Amino acid sequence: MRVLRRTLGTLLVLGVAVSCATSPGADARPGDERPAVLAPYEQLLPAPASARAEGPGYAVGAGTVIRTGASGGEEVRRVGELLAQQLRGPSGLPLPVVDGADGDGIRLRLDGAAEGVGAEGYRLESGPGGVTLTARTPAGLFHAGQTLRQLLPVAGPGTVPGGEITDAPRFAYRGAMLDIARHHFTAEQVKGYVDQLAQYKVNTLHLHLTDDQGWRIAIDSWPRLAEYGGGSEVGGGPGGYWTKDQYRDLVAYAAERYVDVVPEIDMPGHVNAALASYAELNCDGKARERYTGIKVGFSSLCVGKERTYEFIDEVLGELAELTPGRYLHIGGDEALSTPAADYAAFMDRAQEVVGRHGKTVVAWHQLATARPAPGAVLQYWGHDRTPAAEKSAVATAAKAGHPLILSPADRLYLDMKYDLTTKPGLAWAGFVPVRRAYDWNPGTYLAAAGVPESAVLGVEAPLWTETIATRSDLEFMAFPRVLGLAELGWSPGPRNWSEYRQRVAAQGPRLEAQDITYYRAPDVPWP
Repeated sequence: MRVLRRTLGTLLVLGVAVSCATSPGADARPGDERPAVLAPYEQLLPAPASARAEGPGYAVGAGTVIRTGASGGEEVRRVGELLAQQLRGPSGLPLPVVDGADGDGIRLRLDGAAEGVGAEGYRLESGPGGVTLTARTPAGLFHAGQTLRQLLPVAGPGTVPGGEITDAPRFAYRGAMLDIARHHFTAEQVKGYVDQLAQYKVNTLHLHLTDDQGWRIAIDSWPRLAEYGGGSEVGGGPGGYWTKDQYRDLVAYAAERYVDVVPEIDMPGHVNAALASYAELNCDGKARERYTGIKVGFSSLCVGKERTYEFIDEVLGELAELTPGRYLHIGGDEALSTPAADYAAFMDRAQEVVGRHGKTVVAWHQLATARPAPGAVLQYWGHDRTPAAEKSAVATAAKAGHPLILSPADRLYLDMKYDLTTKPGLAWAGFVPVRRAYDWNPGTYLAAAGVPESAVLGVEAPLWTETIATRSDLEFMAFPRVLGLAELGWSPGPRNWSEYRQRVAAQGPRLEAQDITYYRAPDVPWP
């Protein structure tokens, strides 16, 4: 999925759309269309299922309190405290959090019978006496709070416009993936990305923890994986790794924002960091050299060694214990050095290990060519030029009951360049401008191959880091395309690029206020 498979010349012959980049934070070009003046309910991103502006609103001021309800409980109180924290900085207001539901203010209310909101949705009602956020679950209240943030000014006190929103997500799984193996990012840096994602209702962070270039998570039973295998990265930098406590802290931080962490240990390929750390994992008993390039497909665990399966059992067992979420991702892509029969046999045993540790398998869609375990989730990263036979294998798995996460490389790979002049990033799947990342329908994307919308668990935008080593580059490649991911996963549609680009433009001042570096796409009328 990350190999440079196409030359630039080929891309141009194929007619891939090219636009001109600007540097992060650069001014829009002279003569660019100015953004339309959108009412606050029209600016929301992702777009809610239903929104109606009506009557006078609620002025948030010095006396405003956040009320967590008489029977909300400790978790609702935490949601209220986090919302207060998110609003205090921009507004400059004290916004104390109090128990009890009666009185003016911002009211958080749990109602297990609330209609039209599902498990993650909400209802927001605003009038002169206050704003009421209602949901069946604390997760729904959190999402309501993120919508409320967008209805208030970027800075200073303001008025929440009068009206009502009833909202619920289209897909259960709305994810972003970050590769910390090619270049190491600290847990604190990733917390920042979690905050950026959660405010747009992205609910899953997939962490690519291991690859040929580095191993980023401490494993007690195999300590050299992190201590030695973590000491490299693309380009020969120092690398690094997370301790178990750092990982636990990140997982807990994400959970407070209703983001599940899905850890990935890629296998049987993409394992050179492990093969360099332990000679016994190699079929010839000789440790490999650490690797700092970006080629793929050259490494493989030794499928015939029983020690290999002791290794994956112990590694996945420790990771499962650290991870409260339901999924463990075991990779399975680009195992070009593992014969097909060996690959299938290995994945049989790896999937059994995941199940034994109480988790559900997620793997890249190559697992469809082997024997996916019952309930295994396949993550599709193909693109417009993926062979029909490969899509057919995925469709067969979907028809057999395997849910799909859609991550088409020429739509949602955030490491693909925006255009010819983008400095970071790759282009093997083509250029991915902002419109291309947004303007497609996950429900019908694989319909021609026989995949119904009911088989789509959701969408995920991966960000591979062969060429990305800084927070600024990470954000520049993610924003604003990850906003499209958020809307594809949450909003019911239909898609309307002309309308969407106006809403993206309206997010510009919010991104700037949060010091998020972003690409000023020339076809978005930034203010």
